[in-house]
Amino acid sequence: METAFTKLLTIEFPIMQAPIGGAAGPELAASVSNAGALGSVTVWPWPPAQASALVGATLKLTSKPFSVNVRADLNQLSHVTAAIESGAKLVHLFWGDPTPYGSTIHRADAKFLCTVANADEAKQALDAGADILIAQGWEAGGHVRGTLTTLALVPTVVDLAGSVPVLAAGGVVDGRGLASMLTLGASGVMMGSRFVASEESRAHPDYKKAITTARQTDAVYLASLFDVGWPNAPHRVLRNSTVQAWEAAGSPPSGSRPNEKEVVASRPDGTPIQRYSLPNPMAGMTGNIEALAHYAGQGVEGIKEILPAANIVENTIRQAREQLSKYKA
Repeated sequence: METAFTKLLTIEFPIMQAPIGGAAGPELAASVSNAGALGSVTVWPWPPAQASALVGATLKLTSKPFSVNVRADLNQLSHVTAAIESGAKLVHLFWGDPTPYGSTIHRADAKFLCTVANADEAKQALDAGADILIAQGWEAGGHVRGTLTTLALVPTVVDLAGSVPVLAAGGVVDGRGLASMLTLGASGVMMGSRFVASEESRAHPDYKKAITTARQTDAVYLASLFDVGWPNAPHRVLRNSTVQAWEAAGSPPSGSRPNEKEVVASRPDGTPIQRYSLPNPMAGMTGNIEALAHYAGQGVEGIKEILPAANIVENTIRQAREQLSKYKA
């Protein structure tokens, strides 16, 4: 299934695995890339040395293209440099102005993708030299910068992008979503929630199970709730006991929320995790896993089982081809 996106990166399928926080490790990224799509590794939460290690670990598992995810608002040029020097060829920038990064990436003969949430951000990314745009709609899980729906946003970004490939993100979990975004002019899709519920994802088993049993209405948009570690960053999560208790209390602001600073879980090394903290539930965490942030998008009801990443890619492409074949003249 050839598009401008697949041709630019010399890959088979127009699917990108979203950088789903710590759940997007080398095993998942390599599995997606080896299946013919584009895998992603998240590096922004850790020091540059760990970014290098993650890139190196991924390169041991695949020779195919994959991207590294960097937060543009954190002045992470050191992460970008470390990743590229370790062998990364694709950098995915999100949440901030990509301008300070573009020349550094291109001088290293690498390319960059940039997530955008509206027309102004798309223009900014194009001016910075973005090689690929990712139009993220409000339906998306995780941290959501914009307020426009995927359906409304994608055609606008496609029109602005010209020959620059555009991926659609937000609410896409299967081949029907891929087919619909292709008809809007996108060159592919980025899927996150679907890959959380993959065998190779580092997400906690309880988180994966929650994804497969959730309803669309469970995926709620919050201007700020799981903000310990990243304040003032809107996000979409599954409604759980933490969300319900906060809503029952009248949705009070930070500092007045129920059970603030309560330790609800622990990392594998024993580091405590407070209620309202940023991290998504990861394998090896213990405690009240249900109370942590279960990031997921509005397409979650279409995810019914945990599958190998390669099967997710294969199923999505097969279903997209079937869907598109229905409308051939």
